[in-house]
Amino acid sequence: MYIDRNIQPAAILLCALLLLLSLWSGRAPAANLGGFLADTPVAEIFPGADRITPPEDPGFPVATAWSGSKALGHVFLNSDFVNAAGYSAKPIHILVGMANDGELVGLKLVQHDEPIVLIGIAISRIHAFIEGYLGLNFIKNPPRSRMEPPVDIISGATVTLMVIGDTITRSSMIVAQRLHDASASRAAAAPEPARINTELVEVRSWQALLDEGAVRRLELSVGEVNAAFAQSGNPAAAEHPESDDPDDNFIDMVVAQVSVPSIGRSLLGEALWNQIQTRLAPGQQAILVAGNGAYSFKGSGYVRGGIFDRIEVLQGPQGFRFRDRNHRRLADLMAEGSPSFREVALFTVPEDQVFEAAEPWRLQLLVQRTLSVQEKAFMSFDLDYRIPDRYLILPAVAETPAASTAPATGPAIGLDDESALWQHLWRAKMVQVGVLLFALLILTSVFFFQNWFARHPVFYTRFRIAYLMFTLFWLGGYCVAQLSVVNVLTFTHALRTGFHWEYFLMDPVVFVLWCATAVSGLLWNRGAFCGWLCPFGALQELTNKLARRLGLRQIRVAFGIHERLAALKYVIFLALFAFSLYDLGFAERMSEVEPFKTSIILRFMREWPYVLFAVAVLAAGLFIERFYCRYLCPLGAALAIPARLRLFDWLRRYKECGNPCQRCAIECPVEAIHPEGHINPNECIQCLNCQVLYHHKEKCPHLIKKYARRVRKPAPDQAGIQARPGARVIARVAASVPDPTEPGIGTPAT
Repeated sequence: MYIDRNIQPAAILLCALLLLLSLWSGRAPAANLGGFLADTPVAEIFPGADRITPPEDPGFPVATAWSGSKALGHVFLNSDFVNAAGYSAKPIHILVGMANDGELVGLKLVQHDEPIVLIGIAISRIHAFIEGYLGLNFIKNPPRSRMEPPVDIISGATVTLMVIGDTITRSSMIVAQRLHDASASRAAAAPEPARINTELVEVRSWQALLDEGAVRRLELSVGEVNAAFAQSGNPAAAEHPESDDPDDNFIDMVVAQVSVPSIGRSLLGEALWNQIQTRLAPGQQAILVAGNGAYSFKGSGYVRGGIFDRIEVLQGPQGFRFRDRNHRRLADLMAEGSPSFREVALFTVPEDQVFEAAEPWRLQLLVQRTLSVQEKAFMSFDLDYRIPDRYLILPAVAETPAASTAPATGPAIGLDDESALWQHLWRAKMVQVGVLLFALLILTSVFFFQNWFARHPVFYTRFRIAYLMFTLFWLGGYCVAQLSVVNVLTFTHALRTGFHWEYFLMDPVVFVLWCATAVSGLLWNRGAFCGWLCPFGALQELTNKLARRLGLRQIRVAFGIHERLAALKYVIFLALFAFSLYDLGFAERMSEVEPFKTSIILRFMREWPYVLFAVAVLAAGLFIERFYCRYLCPLGAALAIPARLRLFDWLRRYKECGNPCQRCAIECPVEAIHPEGHINPNECIQCLNCQVLYHHKEKCPHLIKKYARRVRKPAPDQAGIQARPGARVIARVAASVPDPTEPGIGTPAT
């Protein structure tokens, strides 16, 4: 990469600016009910109320809504009662207005740090999803499962919306329970709680742990899961099984609370158990989950956002999900006679969660089934868990029912079959994948037989326009397959936190496109994607061609200035990459420097600042071809960095190229050819324009002289040159072309 030292101060200044922005964005005001109520009109959160009074009990932050002297209901913040953290690891704050009878009358998203717009979801659609909960009453009609929201999930934001819906449901049920004094009365009558017996240390076999209930097991076949979906009133989900054989193992999942000394030593082994104990805070618990079968309890959400969205620990009305920082992958179990499991995970309960170690709890598994590209169905299964009495110190006045020590029975969901999920998505998009593979085959043929294409300039020009239109309208418009620097940041994040191919296989077209980009980068450089397969790049080039046809005067940037401006995109990419190492969510928000989502994914249906930026970039491209690709694109920079690793140099040059001939350099649409004649692979988009000139007998000065000698005619004199097409360029060659960096070369071209 050719970067002048003069750009270093600018790079440092830009990085400092981005750092200040990150510090500023992290200093958000403290989230509290009073602050949000002060900024929210009463009518927006509780229609019919004229005022809202603050909570009377600081330990129970629920405000009261009034109409005159009549109390209409209550207002609270979901995050005050449940864990509302999403992909950003920060809470999604929602004000909830609940009438006295339990009906939800007002819901307002007041603060979040979710980069949901990065995946093509408009914030208005998130608001519409939240408003779908209005009118529900979780007291009169308790939800059958909190993991089955009554509002359709928006494709592409599954986890974020599941968190939103789940926290609305659970916080409403908690507040309603407290308001009706149910939990208070039970707490007053509750006996002294049991405690874990830390003095009991014995190693038990696998079968003994199973028999006494220290290890709880859930086994489901494909047929049982299909039947559960059918009974839930969703027969369409039952028609999309994980396999054709209903007897196939869908999941075989086991759960154990390994912070109990005897259970932990038996399953983890003495060395690992002692190591875990040194890392657990006082009172903090550890839970082991292992599984076999087609479905994976881990899922793929934690790869992108660090959250295990398919399992949740529930204890009473409270619940929480694990994040990647709470997870440790294990190779196997150490108990005598224990079977081998495909996935073994050790989770630690987050320190900010209330979890009673000796009280019963359950692990809820979310099973998702893809019905189509845009539609999914969900079903939840519970696996109850209670520490056997032999490992507890029980209160003298309480007698635990014998039935409570029996192993849990009933349906339970196990490991998510990641392979089955991505295979279903691939089956649903087989036509799109087939069309893309055929298009890639054609493009590969163009590159391998580029000399033949270059010798037919008229056909080549028409072919390139047709291919760019295919990229823009089919690949970008229909398939919405626009690669982004966010994909690069997510991939590197996955390599650091736990890589799984299944997540990246979830979008077949994007996966095939990335594979093609990686392979073509080794053979040619980034140009195969940037010059032919990028929908936004195609949009820029086509609009520029239209501008030329309409007579817009083009601006040619002097090469010295162009070379320095081209380094800006590398600075942007390196800054985004550095921020992703610290906070992936912030880096994703900063990646809005890409106008791809606004123009290609959302088709300009977005807030006006994003639209204005995208339009400004395209407007600049009308006068400077591929302006954004040249100077601002962080994705292009990410793909260009390994360009030096390419295996071949396919573009052919004459020894006269650059000295004295400058025609290819002048006509290169992205100024990737240096005045000295060599092609910068970091900037080349493989448009093959220079190869067309290389073979053009009427435009290439080298060929003109060569064929003139072959027919035994003198080389054309100055007057003859002026009569040919491209006469000014050839005349410049004959007259020893001046350095293009000198004044005059950088003036606007006609």
